[in-house]
This record gives sequence, structure tokens and C-alpha cells, in this order.
Amino acid sequence: MEPVVGIFPSRSTATSAALDLRSRGFAPERVQLLLPQEVSGELARVPTEEAEQSGVGQAVGGVVGGALGASAGLGLGTAVASVLVPGVGAVTAIGLAAAALFGAGGALGGAAAGGALEEKTRHGLPKDELYLYEDALAHGRSVVFAMPESEEEAETARRVLENTGAESLDKAREAWWVGLRDAEKAHYETSEKDFSSVETHYRRGFVAALHPDTRGIPYEKARALLRDRAGDVVDHDAFRLGYERASARARRPEPAGR
Repeated sequence: MEPVVGIFPSRSTATSAALDLRSRGFAPERVQLLLPQEVSGELARVPTEEAEQSGVGQAVGGVVGGALGASAGLGLGTAVASVLVPGVGAVTAIGLAAAALFGAGGALGGAAAGGALEEKTRHGLPKDELYLYEDALAHGRSVVFAMPESEEEAETARRVLENTGAESLDKAREAWWVGLRDAEKAHYETSEKDFSSVETHYRRGFVAALHPDTRGIPYEKARALLRDRAGDVVDHDAFRLGYERASARARRPEPAGR
């Protein structure tokens, strides 16, 4: 099933939600977290690897097992990694799937091989929304992923996240675009016309450029992959301009966001 995702205003509210999920029967490997600005010197070191995704830095450390460092007291930490993400800063990922989002999953997976962790804990988080996780983390927010195994569990997770103060991905997505829209409108209308009539195409192109599979890849080189995913809209000028604009912004040291 699809993970249930919540974005929280602070580490404390995110960890409270994680504890609530655990108390309702979610196994540790089915509660994954991304927490900002936490690099613990107490974390044991394991061999690191270069991140697989363009624009993402090396994993700087990780530890398997126990409640150590950032996961102390949570009863969650089957795997913990500290990752440096350009434009975002230091990120603590609790769980293999969360670590894999930023390219640290390979190192942790190797270290965890003897820990009887299920393969499904390494995958399953929606990378299409990676730009939203990055934006949240860059602004001091935290992200919780609940990985349900039934619709009943999914409903429980949605209720827990909502009751503990989570912002849904849908709300985060719209708030993210609201924070960008005026600047993108002004940029577009310096050389083109009426932004509102092409905004949907422009925004789709902008978001497409932030996907891990196309991030850093020029529009023409990514065009075939984009067409497979989005169809003929990729040939629209506004889609191309949105894609190129996001690509240019992604090369800056500061993240786009609210």
C-alpha cells in the first residue's frame, strides 16, 4: 500500500506522532522519519558511499540496531543515517527506506544485512515528492512516513498524523507552490505572456525537473523519459520553460520553497 505521509512543524511533534503509531501496533520498520539538522557524534560509523541521486551529498555516517543517537527512546531505529543534502543541510533518516531517499540506503542496507530486515523496508517511499521533503527539512520541519499493510491501518495512520498536527502532502504541495508562484509568474511574464493560462503546464515542468530521475539532466536529454511519464505536454513551451527554470534554481545553493 501507499505510505501515509505527514509533515510536522518540529522534531518533537514528529517524534510524538511516531511514538503514537508505535503504540497502535506499527512495527519499527514501518515508521520512517526524516528529521532536520541532527548530526550526532555518538553515532557509530559504517562505510559510506556516494549518493546515487544527482545533487545529493555523501552519507556521513550510519548505525544499525538499537535506539541510538537521534532515535534514542523512540523504539524505532532499525537503521539511522546522517546525510548531508546540499541546500538543505544535515538530515537524520530513521529507517532504510527514508535513508534510501537520499542515497544512503546502500551503505545502511549492507550493514543491516544480518539483521533480518525485510526487503520491503528498503523501498516504497514516494520519490516523486522528494522536493517537498527537501523543502520541509530546509525550513526546519520533519517528515513521518507510516507504511500500512491494510486500509484499516492506513486510516489509523491518517488519523494519528492529523491528530498530532501533521500537514498533509496535498496541503504542503499547494503551500509550496503558493510560495513560488509570484516569482515564477514574474519571471515568465518578462518574456512571455499571461502566466495564468499556462500555469498548469509550467508547474508540471517545474516539478518534473525536481524528480530524482531527471534532476540535473537538461530538458532535451530528459525529453524521452519525460514523455513516457507526462505525455505530449512535454512539448508545450510552458512545460519546457518550467523545467528549465527549476533546473536553474536547483543549481543554486539555497533551496526553492516557502
